[in-house]
Amino acid sequence: MQTNFFPQQLAIRPDAMAITDLTQQRSWRELDRNIAALANFLIREIGARPGDHMALLIGNRVEYIEAMLAGMLAGLWVTPINTHLTASEVSYIRDDCGASVVFYDPEHQHLLLEGSGTALNVCEVVSDLHNWLPETAVSNSAPAGGNMLYTSGTTGKPKGVQRAKATTVGEMIERMRNTGEAFGLTGRGPHLVTGPLYHAAPGMFALYDLMNGAPMVIMPKWDCDTFFRCVREYQVATTHLVPTMFVRLLDARHNTAERIDLSSLRYVLHGAAPITRPVKESVLQWFGPLLTEYWGATESGVVTLVNSEEWLKHPGTVGRAVGSFSVYVGDEHGNPSDQEEGLLFCRHAQLPLVFSYHKDPQKTLKAHPRPHIFYLGDIGQVDSEGFVYLSDRESHMIISGGVNIYPSEVEQALLEHADVTDAAVFGIPNPEWGEEVKAVVELRTGASASTDQLRDFLRGKIASFKIPRSMEFVSELPRTPSGKVQIHKLKAKYLAANP
Repeated sequence: MQTNFFPQQLAIRPDAMAITDLTQQRSWRELDRNIAALANFLIREIGARPGDHMALLIGNRVEYIEAMLAGMLAGLWVTPINTHLTASEVSYIRDDCGASVVFYDPEHQHLLLEGSGTALNVCEVVSDLHNWLPETAVSNSAPAGGNMLYTSGTTGKPKGVQRAKATTVGEMIERMRNTGEAFGLTGRGPHLVTGPLYHAAPGMFALYDLMNGAPMVIMPKWDCDTFFRCVREYQVATTHLVPTMFVRLLDARHNTAERIDLSSLRYVLHGAAPITRPVKESVLQWFGPLLTEYWGATESGVVTLVNSEEWLKHPGTVGRAVGSFSVYVGDEHGNPSDQEEGLLFCRHAQLPLVFSYHKDPQKTLKAHPRPHIFYLGDIGQVDSEGFVYLSDRESHMIISGGVNIYPSEVEQALLEHADVTDAAVFGIPNPEWGEEVKAVVELRTGASASTDQLRDFLRGKIASFKIPRSMEFVSELPRTPSGKVQIHKLKAKYLAANP
């Protein structure tokens, strides 16, 4: 039985490599069979129904892709969980999404706490997968599933984001292939996954390319030598990188023992974090005009694209709107504004509601001031040719190494310490990571907590990448008359002292 995910590859090269994580691999025939088997297990053994939820706590390995596509084939909402979170953070997400089944790999089993608030089936995907048989087919007219990725908001608690999804399996497959085509992921050759599969960008871009026939090569974790070796040995044609990776590659090219041959590369997507102009110019000189930058969000997906030639003519831009999107500067109600710079709004020509927040209709409505109109919290401008330039983020979200960090979550964790009266957390420039986390802390009178003590206190409460790299202690944080901490003043003071 075929899933109809890879009909061309199954007809032409069924036994060729479809996917590898450098330890194990699957042919197109094996990959298709495993997806079908797991989808039928979900339907027949777990009793999952279209619209139910499942979660994945799986690292960068082939089973992640098999489980993701099987869940979507079975009509489920699939929630990937960040494997770098703490056990309590994992427990919150799996309970909040209402997962009826969680698939995990042995490396991350320790993050599954007992006592979940939902009726839960916990399955080790590695050992169980090969025992499931694809006894019945899933029709192309069956209800399709989708992805529900988690992102945080102003409350600091993660929120599930549900993008508008296809109605049927057949429509879902066609949409994924068309999206890949629109983003330049046409299946032209092996696609290298350089980042965590649970992250929207590396995971979904790789899936789109796979659906169009590109074998997938998964790096278990990032390092420069492995990148060089994979590109050379697998003749990688497409990949996705974040600015941190560019910085490390530029540093490593003169120090690595690996033979560097990037001649197979044809297309490199990048985004997820700000990139400095010198870094991008250096990469373009090295890679050639292969880079395409994007701007978007977990909520919307990709909104703008800019290729190398366009960027060189419009340095600093994140591109022009793609597909059914348009971008404009508006006021707080989403009305077009005459101001050159301001809050950026996006319009979708077809979809009145582009995304929704799981179990939070008020937050969903706030993000959509009118049908077809939504905003992502970015501030910038749009020139006369439609090129978008970003200048700040309304939410002051920190993007470090391509990972979103929400200050309020870190602030709330700091406030649990007995010596802390208040705290302000924001991002400051970092030449390698793009941004790093900084905290300014107001201690209680007579308290003497140190940076090391507070960092030790945060370990186990929040993921390690969220813990501030630097802290500053003040007697009183600057506030508005209403008592709100003035983050912009703190950030401006730091930038003035560290130009």
